[in-house]
Amino acid sequence: MQIVTTIEAVRAYVRAWRAAGERIALVPTMGNLHAGHGSLLTLAHQRAARVIASVFVNPIQFGPSEDFAAYPRTLAEDAELLRGARCDLLFAPPVEEIYPDGGTQATVVTVRGLDEILCAPFRPGHFAGVATVVAKLFGIVQPDLAVFGLKDYQQYMVIRRMTLDLELPVEVVGAPTVRAEDGLALSSRNRYLNTEQRARSVAIYRALRTAALALGRGAHDYAGIERGGSLALEQAGLQPEYFRVLRANDLSAPRPETDPSGLIVLTAARLGRARLIDNLRVEEV
Repeated sequence: MQIVTTIEAVRAYVRAWRAAGERIALVPTMGNLHAGHGSLLTLAHQRAARVIASVFVNPIQFGPSEDFAAYPRTLAEDAELLRGARCDLLFAPPVEEIYPDGGTQATVVTVRGLDEILCAPFRPGHFAGVATVVAKLFGIVQPDLAVFGLKDYQQYMVIRRMTLDLELPVEVVGAPTVRAEDGLALSSRNRYLNTEQRARSVAIYRALRTAALALGRGAHDYAGIERGGSLALEQAGLQPEYFRVLRANDLSAPRPETDPSGLIVLTAARLGRARLIDNLRVEEV
């Protein structure tokens, strides 16, 4: 695996691989990697001859109450995980390489509608920051495909919509959520949980599964299912921000006649220092 920090160095490798007729995949990350990220690399290798991973803590996707400086930087450990996952190129640029003007650039990508629901009210400006940096990475790398984890389902939908609307020639691929044996979705944020909190955290998957099973059996009291999910999280000692039943294809509100196989249940909840998000499609249970 090669490690580069400049845009020109990435483009040099891409030019050589393109000249050889090789298909290229991009896996964008903010680092602090875990086994879930490894699964993204595995999927990327199934679809492309060359895999580029980026590790970049993006300052413009952090809200006013979120500490950009405190986000864990673990580049040495990340590089080892990426080597083990057969990554070809690690792009780890400094902030000034991506934002020469310090992040005050005039152009910001906003995906209207999708950046107003679910996590958006709790993280102002977050999805505009995500869409902007991913658009820049697509422009830098010009990959054939890019892989994103479906645990961050709203992020995946934002990026997919942006790519379609801007006619970007990149296939956006969603990788299934990797879970611990008890169902908790793997996340960099799990490191903030102590032993007692980790035991409580399984309530998230249980509540999602209960809701998805009810929907699969034909229940369409969506508001009641949402209330029940939030209550289950509260009773387990979590602080839910939302628990929603939506259509998976566009994150719109379902109707009673909506095919349950097309529904997804999404939640975000706080537990101690950790803000945990997860989702489950009805067709997964």
